[in-house]
Amino acid sequence: MAYRTKYVPLNQQKYVGNPNSINCRSLWERSVCKFCDVNENIVKWSFEEIMVPYHNPVDNKIRNYIPDFLVQIKNNDQVESWMIEVKPKKQTMLKENASKKEKLTWIVNVAKWKAAELYCQKHNFVFKLLTEKELFSNA
Repeated sequence: MAYRTKYVPLNQQKYVGNPNSINCRSLWERSVCKFCDVNENIVKWSFEEIMVPYHNPVDNKIRNYIPDFLVQIKNNDQVESWMIEVKPKKQTMLKENASKKEKLTWIVNVAKWKAAELYCQKHNFVFKLLTEKELFSNA
């Protein structure tokens, strides 16, 4: 069953974009929204506000990848910019016995993530793929 919910930031001055258009498709995305919103080390953040062009190797077309988050994080005296994608761990690796659909999805995701990494290098960002391991490591 799909999960959808709106998130309205408490600290709207930190949000870059339309704070009324944050539509989370998972509890994990919602958790990251709340973390970004209330964490004092997060200077600015946005959810699904940019598009990164990528070549889709399955249909051989240029498509747009919309990463989940852009976040500016205070780290001591510096501010770092991160592009974050939230995915279940099982979607970040290809199983040996994967179905054709799973293999095609994997191929497309890898193309998206490579494009994101190139975008991040060009714009001095860090690309992070967060799974339940990183999101809930203290749980």
